[in-house]
Amino acid sequence: MLTRLITHLVRSAALVMILCTTVLAQQPPYDVFPAADPPYYRVRYEASTAAGELSYPVNYTIWIPPGVKLVRGVIVHQHGCGEGSCKSGLTGAYDLHWQALAKKHDCALLAPSYEQPQTADCQMWCDPRNGSGAAFKKCLVDLGTKSGHPELAKAPWALWGHSGGGHWAGGMTLVYPERVVAAWLRSGVPLLKEDPKRLTIKVHTVPDAALHVPIMCNPGTQEGVTVKDGRFALVWPANEAFFNEVRGKGGLVSVAVDPLTAHECGNQRYLAIPWLDACLSARLPQVAGEPLRPMPTSDVWLGPITGGEAVPMRKFTGDPLTAAWLPSETLARQWMQYVKDTAVSDTTPPPAPTQVRLAGNELRWSADADLESGLAGFVIERDGQFLANVPDKGKNPFGRVIFQNLQYSDTPTQPLVPMQFTDTTAESGKRYTYRVIALNTVGLKSPPSDAGK
Repeated sequence: MLTRLITHLVRSAALVMILCTTVLAQQPPYDVFPAADPPYYRVRYEASTAAGELSYPVNYTIWIPPGVKLVRGVIVHQHGCGEGSCKSGLTGAYDLHWQALAKKHDCALLAPSYEQPQTADCQMWCDPRNGSGAAFKKCLVDLGTKSGHPELAKAPWALWGHSGGGHWAGGMTLVYPERVVAAWLRSGVPLLKEDPKRLTIKVHTVPDAALHVPIMCNPGTQEGVTVKDGRFALVWPANEAFFNEVRGKGGLVSVAVDPLTAHECGNQRYLAIPWLDACLSARLPQVAGEPLRPMPTSDVWLGPITGGEAVPMRKFTGDPLTAAWLPSETLARQWMQYVKDTAVSDTTPPPAPTQVRLAGNELRWSADADLESGLAGFVIERDGQFLANVPDKGKNPFGRVIFQNLQYSDTPTQPLVPMQFTDTTAESGKRYTYRVIALNTVGLKSPPSDAGK
C-alpha cells in the first residue's frame, strides 16, 4: 500500500512538472531562436506579478569573445517595441559586426528579447524603472555564473537601443549614469517633461552624472524632420526636446539625423559602431573595477543638429550648447558624411577568413567582420580562379547589403546564415584547392584565406 502511494505521488509530481513546463514554455513568436552553446550563454526569466517587477518574460543572450580572460564591459543591443522587434532581439548577440566591436575591447555582446504581446504596453519594459533595469542587472550576475565571468556583474555598459529600446537605453543612462560608457538612441529617447500626447509615459530627471555620458540621438528624417505627419512624426520633437534639455545643461549629447529613413534602422551601424568604438577606447578603465574615465574634450567639434558642416569648437561662432557635440575630428567627419547620405567611408580591408575546411564538396570557413564596414559576403576561388559569390545576391531592404541580412531592428535574420558553400560543379575523385576572400560593405576585399583542400 505504501509503495502504491509513493508511486502515485511521484507520478502526480511529474504531471505537475509537465503542466508547469507547458504553461511556462515560450510561446510564438518567441519560441524559435539560435542555440546558445559557448561562447554564447542564455538566461530567461518568467513574468512577475509583483509590483515594480518586470511583467513580461525576458530572454537574455550574451556572446563572450573566445579566449578573453577578463570582460571589460558589456555592449547591449536593445530591440524596440512590439512582437516583431522583440523577436528580432533573439539574434542580436550573433551579429558579426557588433561582435567585432565587442572583441576589440574585450567586451561581451548582450541582446535581450522581451516577450511582449503585440498589443501590450511597451512602457512596462522600455522604462527600466518598471522592472527591466533590475532584471538586466540580475541577468549579468546569472550570466557571469554560467560563463565563468563573474566580473560581468560589475562591468560598465555601452548601450544601443532602437525605438522603445532607445527609451530604455536612455532611461538606463539617466538611472545608472556611473555604469554607462555611452548610449546610442535610435528613434527613441526618454521623456524629460510631461507631454499631453504621452500621458502614460513617466518622465525622467537628468542627474549631473548623466551629463558626462556621451549620448547620440539618431532619428530618421521621415520621423518628423522632413515628414511632419504619420505614425512616427513625434520622434523628432521628442529628440529635439531631449537634446535641448541635456545639451543645455552642458551634456555631451549629439544628434545624427538619418537622411534616408523613417523608423527603420537603415545604415546607422556604420556611424554607431565607430562612435561607440571611440567612446569605449576613451572611457573604459585600464584596470577592471575602477571608475569610467572622463571623455576627452580637447578635440571637440560642433555642428548643427539637423546636419551640415561641423567645425572645431574653437571656430564655432554660435552658442555651443545648441550644437551637436562630436568628440573628435575623425567622428565629426564621419558624422558629416552620415547626415549627408549615410555613405560613411572606409579604406581598410576586412580580415582574411580562417579555418577553411572541405568535407566532400561542401566548403566551410570562419570569419570576423570588418569593424568599420561589416561583412557583405565572400568570394570563393577554386584552383586560383573565381568560382562563386556567397551569397549570390545579398539581402537588406533597409540599407547596405550585409552577409547576415538584417531585420527591422538591426539584427540578423533567422535561421542564421551559415558560412558554407557547396561546389556542385566539382568532379568526383578530383582534388581542388579552395580559397575564401571576405568582402566588406564598401566593396573592399580581404587577403585570401589559407588554402582548403
